[in-house]
Amino acid sequence: MPLDRPIDVQALLGLAAGRSGAARAQLADAIVDLFLPAAQRLTDQQRALMTDVLGRLLGTVEMEVRRHLVEALARSPASQPDLEARLASDSIEVARPVLERSSVVRNPALMDIVIQCAEEHRMAIALRETVSPPLTEALAERGLKGSEDDVLEGLIRTEDAVLSRRAMELLVAESKRNGQFQQPLLTQNDLPADLAHEICWWVAAALRRHVLKGFVIDQAVLDPMIERAAKRAMVEHDDTQSVQSRALQLARRLGELGELTDGFLLRTLRQGRLSLFTAAFAARAKIAFNTVWRIVTDPAGESFIVLAKAVDVSRDATASLVLVLGELNNAARARPPSALAEILRLHDDLDVAAARRVLQYWQLDAGLRQAIDDLNEGAA
Repeated sequence: MPLDRPIDVQALLGLAAGRSGAARAQLADAIVDLFLPAAQRLTDQQRALMTDVLGRLLGTVEMEVRRHLVEALARSPASQPDLEARLASDSIEVARPVLERSSVVRNPALMDIVIQCAEEHRMAIALRETVSPPLTEALAERGLKGSEDDVLEGLIRTEDAVLSRRAMELLVAESKRNGQFQQPLLTQNDLPADLAHEICWWVAAALRRHVLKGFVIDQAVLDPMIERAAKRAMVEHDDTQSVQSRALQLARRLGELGELTDGFLLRTLRQGRLSLFTAAFAARAKIAFNTVWRIVTDPAGESFIVLAKAVDVSRDATASLVLVLGELNNAARARPPSALAEILRLHDDLDVAAARRVLQYWQLDAGLRQAIDDLNEGAA
């Protein structure tokens, strides 16, 4: 959809409906690409980050299940010191290599979360280090210099006790998301419960295969211990401590206080607080976090302009946000600051009632939107 002509409401609704299908196709391409043999695929930054995030997640879950299994073996009459020592060793990975070669991890829901984590990390680094000088100058002219006090640190110092606590909780969650060397990490808590449980079962099955192949142990004795170890790891899951959940809790409190302003959105994006930026838009628009994330990371940018118009983001703020997001999502083809007039023209030509009609569609449950999209694709 080009920026040089107005769009009508039917085009907007088509844009809204089409995003889910396009996003699923993009996700499918990413899954296929990630699991191709190394000689047959590119080795760019995004793919490397995805591989690293997935591997570290599997490794973390594996060590949790192994810890519980070692404890169970130590209490069992079938105790085997050699097996316990091997499972207790952090330097020996068992389940992760098996699962990385398996089709089970090509789960679309899992890969969606992995991609989001990797992309958020990449975008945050880009915002801190590589925003182009022309864009930096354009933003500075609009009062967005990137030198403001850190958003979260400022919220932590606020007099509102609930707001301060929510900001601290997000800061802690984000610190856990970044590893010792600032690499992106996912934990069980970053996954929905059903997916976290599924990964625990995958890990348990891989550990079971390894133990039965390498050690003499009665399967009837091992299986109940493997099951209990996986279930104990599942009990520790708490998705209310995820970065996404903490960001949404903070954004909702900011909304209650009337603080989800355009200026706040600009500062959070410019400072690389991508989870809070996404959550703030989700709270302001009353749509799901994942829906906003797909809009924010859409390289075309039109759906973001629609969202901004629907929730009354000013034209100047919209233009600044679109310029930054354009460079983050596709630096090679990002709109130059000179494209500002085109962005403003689309914003001005877009009827707010039409934008809000699209927003109403985005506010529907994701399951219903997917079903509508599936039916539309089938009828085409």
